[in-house]
Amino acid sequence: MKTVIIGILIPFVGTTLGSMMVFFLKKDMPSYVNKFLMGFSSGVMIAASVWSLIIPAIEMTEAAGGIPWIPAAVGFLLGIGFLLLLDTIVPHIHMNSQESEGLKAKFSRSLKLMFAVTLHNIPEGMAVGVIFAGLLSGDANISVSRAFVLSIGIAIQNFPEGAIISMPLQNEGFSKKKAFLYGTFSGVVEPIAAIITIAMTSFIVPLLPYFLTFAAGAMIYVVVEELIPESQSGVHSNVGTIGVAFGFTLMMVLDVALG
Repeated sequence: MKTVIIGILIPFVGTTLGSMMVFFLKKDMPSYVNKFLMGFSSGVMIAASVWSLIIPAIEMTEAAGGIPWIPAAVGFLLGIGFLLLLDTIVPHIHMNSQESEGLKAKFSRSLKLMFAVTLHNIPEGMAVGVIFAGLLSGDANISVSRAFVLSIGIAIQNFPEGAIISMPLQNEGFSKKKAFLYGTFSGVVEPIAAIITIAMTSFIVPLLPYFLTFAAGAMIYVVVEELIPESQSGVHSNVGTIGVAFGFTLMMVLDVALG
């Protein structure tokens, strides 16, 4: 159980460390750095969805004698649909939306951005919870190293998310401490979502392939809807593409080498 607790807290640590950048950097993050980090996060999440979630789900279904592509396809589409529904019914802004430059509008945009990131951290927490639920169930297709690779990968991509929340808030008048706390708060939902998912283990395990690919679909939705558009908007779009390549490669190597 100690291993599971550490595993589900690692992504939250990534968000916290990113939020701490408000104490070390005096100015806004340069556009090209922000785009690289957004692209990097996208690459990490794409690779994590494939190697840590979809492939294990296919392997589980094959081992059980089922048709391997059915849970992969159904769960993935349900994950996409779930995030699409949340985006439709929950009011928030997208990361690259434009608002007026007044101070009140800037406060509003930053707080809404924090809410958007918080909302989209839910499927990442679910992904960690699902894979650790599979580990607790003793499934042979999920090892401790594979579970931790996913957790570490999500922590890596959470780092820039924490920074892009805390730093704009500080520049718009919040104290560094308050900006840090807001950034950190956006990551709290991840361990909560993971714990709730693990608590439902008895229900989840029989449908584990579906839940794994559901989490993958939800994460890919975040990549396509939020991260990629942000990394490709305006100038320095090539830097975002390079970030995707590095993030994808890093996560793929970690998963294949350690998973």
